[in-house]
Amino acid sequence: MNDLFTKTDYSLYSNAMTFMRRPLVQNPVDAEADIVVLGAPFDMATSGRAGARMGPDAIRRASVNLSWESKKFPWDFNVFEHTKVIDAGDLVFDTGDAEDLTQRLEAACDAILASGKTMLGLGGDHFVTLPILRSYHKKYGEMALIHFDAHTDTYAQGSRFDHGTMFYHAPNEGLISAEHSVQIGIRTEYTREGHGFNVIDAMQANDMSVDEIIASIKKTIGNKPVYLTFDIDCLDPAFAPGTGTPVCGGLNTDKILKVIRGLQGVNIVGMDVVEVSPAYDQSDITALAGATIALELLYVWTANRFNK
Repeated sequence: MNDLFTKTDYSLYSNAMTFMRRPLVQNPVDAEADIVVLGAPFDMATSGRAGARMGPDAIRRASVNLSWESKKFPWDFNVFEHTKVIDAGDLVFDTGDAEDLTQRLEAACDAILASGKTMLGLGGDHFVTLPILRSYHKKYGEMALIHFDAHTDTYAQGSRFDHGTMFYHAPNEGLISAEHSVQIGIRTEYTREGHGFNVIDAMQANDMSVDEIIASIKKTIGNKPVYLTFDIDCLDPAFAPGTGTPVCGGLNTDKILKVIRGLQGVNIVGMDVVEVSPAYDQSDITALAGATIALELLYVWTANRFNK
């Protein structure tokens, strides 16, 4: 009876929701942990349908459907027995102030990295990846980017705060090497001449085998530290309707999960899942996809760390 008010391990819908029922720690810098989950509930940079500010909450709530399984299929170990993960909740910033969000998110990431931890970011629209990359660059220098998306997000004509311009700015700021970065699932217009990034578009990815995609990714990134960002609209809207800029012709969930599992051996230093917009979701399938992808990333990070 001592756990009458505290037992949460097997309870799916009671008490406050954290990612995978991990401990909620509001001061993650001083806490003992390997990975900090941090939400960035921001969608002011959205060009399509708004609502991704509710994404972190939706992903957390969906994640409880995964929390009962001690070993996430098909992995043969329990990730949380090897990697201590805490949830720091959502970043707080001044409402309507994109500049404040940008500065606070970079500073929060700086503090987490300085404490010897890394971060799993939950968006929010995809703009949030840019201040995170700025922080990671201070520690790791120029990185490679593994970028799952329907859009390249390399559009130079956008504003400073635009979820379609981050990967125009990031190479120009020296944060990432476009030459050693790869974008998977692209199926919208972009200027191919001088694009710089390696692209496996959605038609190619759907025709290629999982092993071929993994081999292409690993050949491209080389030995650089890698930041992995997953825009949920990389998935076809049949598998992820709840997003602001859905594009038909995307990848299915099974193939994506197999590709992510194949990234064992890659030096992934940071990761995020963005653009879940629950107002447009159906039966929480987009949020569940986002939570599942985030959990798979934790497994890959752990497998790489412990050679599992």
